[in-house]
Amino acid sequence: MIREETVFGPIFSRRLGSSLGINLLPEKGKICNFDCIYCECGWNADGRGDSVLPTASKVRTDLEHMLLRLQKEHTPVDSITFSGDGEPTLNPEFPQIIDDTLRLRDLYYPQAKVSVLSNATRVHMPTVLAALRRVDNPIMKIDAPTNALAALINQPAPGYDVQRVVKALEAFEGNFILQTCMLRGNNFDSASPEVIDGMLAIVRALRPREWMVYTIDRPTPMQGLTKFTPQEMKALVQPIIDEGIKVQIKGAVEDN
Repeated sequence: MIREETVFGPIFSRRLGSSLGINLLPEKGKICNFDCIYCECGWNADGRGDSVLPTASKVRTDLEHMLLRLQKEHTPVDSITFSGDGEPTLNPEFPQIIDDTLRLRDLYYPQAKVSVLSNATRVHMPTVLAALRRVDNPIMKIDAPTNALAALINQPAPGYDVQRVVKALEAFEGNFILQTCMLRGNNFDSASPEVIDGMLAIVRALRPREWMVYTIDRPTPMQGLTKFTPQEMKALVQPIIDEGIKVQIKGAVEDN
């Protein structure tokens, strides 16, 4: 189970390189409107000991101090990444924090990208969408093409609707990264025809600038989950590759 400070790392990311993390959720807790069965941060129920969200002022101060230190140490930073212990857009000051981060990035590490890992549940909100469109890498998650499967994998808060999310993501006009975790459980398989065909249809409809496909890599809160090999995932998404959409495939570390 991972509990991150407000600004942490940099750590090596399979997808983003040397990644300096920003956690907009509690440092000793977890707040998310998903409760994914594969989440490396554990179950939501296990992270209720802390509910204090960092303010925009705290994030700005902590980030500037970290960037100054890393700059003096000549530490490379490829991405300043909003991830942490839950869904970052749930922080009510998310738009202001994005503005501050972009300004500090330009000042200290202008070559670094600003990335946001999000479950896309709040893209329909104009202020959240506007903030996400300002970052270099808005990475939006859809793991399942149907509400029934999302209920099994993501266990979202009431009201989640896959098609509503797809409709909201159309506002990016393709300028975003779609992220999908492929895995197998006791009662589902990301490789089954109804699942992969549904995901291919979503990708074709949204035509993101990149489809980031990965599998589980760290211990998961639900037992009995099975990862995919890179070869398996490549075979499943080959039709999208053939259609000219960029696909990044990342297996577990031992598979690379």
